[in-house]
Amino acid sequence: MQKLSIEQIIKNINAGITFDAVADDYSFTLKIDRYAHYVCAAVHDGHQFRQELWDNCLHSAYERWYEDDPATKEMVADQPIVIAGIDSRFEYDLNRAPELAIYEDAWGKELWKKPLSDEMKNKSLAKHTAFYKVVFALIHKLESIHEKCIVYDMHSYNWKRWPREVPTWNLGTTNIDQKRFEKDIEAWRQSLSEIKLPDGIKSTAAVNDTFYGNGYFLKFISSSFENTLVLATEIAKVYCDENKQVLFPEVIACIKQELQNRIPKHAGSFSKAS
Repeated sequence: MQKLSIEQIIKNINAGITFDAVADDYSFTLKIDRYAHYVCAAVHDGHQFRQELWDNCLHSAYERWYEDDPATKEMVADQPIVIAGIDSRFEYDLNRAPELAIYEDAWGKELWKKPLSDEMKNKSLAKHTAFYKVVFALIHKLESIHEKCIVYDMHSYNWKRWPREVPTWNLGTTNIDQKRFEKDIEAWRQSLSEIKLPDGIKSTAAVNDTFYGNGYFLKFISSSFENTLVLATEIAKVYCDENKQVLFPEVIACIKQELQNRIPKHAGSFSKAS
């Protein structure tokens, strides 16, 4: 893996160069093994939190981890194009618009002992802006190569906080063209429902059951590019004990193996559809 500036990452993309890099501010990673027509993203995978914010933060490291989406990058790590956040959403949320990306409170609890200065906010927002410059360059490049593209926008959610039974997998589709992509949505939902998880863990899949696909990442790409479908794909945190901060490596490995086969298959069907 290389450390590259945002300018060099975009230059590589524009030139069609394959690479595996971390941004030089260590805010995100991007791996391109080949310029396929599909991308995997894990914008909330990271848990990094800028040190100068530590003493001012009212949320513990565990509380931040609980709301992040750990291991979502690992689940898709072997796919040809993977972009993933390194920083925690508690510093700035890549899945929110810039004006909402800096939290004042989080899940009903004040986040900061003292309000952040403009300087502190701008440091974080600069990373948000840089990330989306790269996303735009990447999708623009892929659409110039392929007739259409698909992005698997991977997230996870804390299923134990729900007072009812919830699906293992949830697709949020309210901000994409559901009529145009109806077959692609249902094919992805069906494929996810067929995943076999270890230790008798259920694998059910639903559309717009727990979340609805309202994230900025999806909206940004969908509004900027006519022929790219973004599938906001949430997995319940059955791959960890969310109350004890314990990851289950065997479950993560199983999910990774299942997605390693299912994502290319689904993306292949997508590319062939009219």
